[in-house]
Amino acid sequence: MKHIPIALQMYTLRNEAEQDFTGTLEKVAGLGYEGVELAGYGGFEARKIKKVLDDLGLKAASSHIPLSELGDKTEKVIEDQKILGSRYVVCPYLPPEERTENDYIRLINDLNKIGEKCAGEGITLCYHNHDFELTSLSDGRSALETILEETNPDWVKAEFDIYWLTFAGEKPAEWLERYKKRSPLVHLKDMTTDGERFFAELGTGGVDLESVLESGKTGGIEWWIVEQDECRNPPIQSVKRSLEFLKK
Repeated sequence: MKHIPIALQMYTLRNEAEQDFTGTLEKVAGLGYEGVELAGYGGFEARKIKKVLDDLGLKAASSHIPLSELGDKTEKVIEDQKILGSRYVVCPYLPPEERTENDYIRLINDLNKIGEKCAGEGITLCYHNHDFELTSLSDGRSALETILEETNPDWVKAEFDIYWLTFAGEKPAEWLERYKKRSPLVHLKDMTTDGERFFAELGTGGVDLESVLESGKTGGIEWWIVEQDECRNPPIQSVKRSLEFLKK
């Protein structure tokens, strides 16, 4: 079985990174992560980030880029990924006012256009889900199903977030099986087993992590990406604990 590297989504350490971006990257490398998924570049140019990552032995697994920027600055986004050595860009989020059925139709069109341009330059566009895409549209399909079925699979892939799939009552491993070979990036998260269903360190909650990790044997997954949107413990401790769980 091939080795699947583990990256950290830097949004988890956003408060630390805001104070000291490169110092936070150094801490991530020190914990033993193999890469990072960027959510902004800390005010630096891509070439500076690339040098820091190289010096620390980290890879740029992917970059979360707002949809507006993906559409308006596609060429710059692609150029930055080439500099960073990242093969993936991710549409990370849709604001509440852009989640109507018509909005999803426009989104599909935008993702196809952006994805085609990216694919032509050797970059893969992925769509990252939350729970709201699991609501049904007028034809009975969920918004997430519609996005994946109506976009070109050569141009648009998935970055499944297993916390949000679980939150919506879905089984993440079933989605990974259904869209095998189309989910190169997977967000690994856990969830507390109380009524709050808060974000938790991997291995401490109720998300079926074992079946998800098992899918790595055949699912075409290129990166496991640890993210914890909010942490009750100091975030650096939380991401350390999650990595220790995965390494076991």
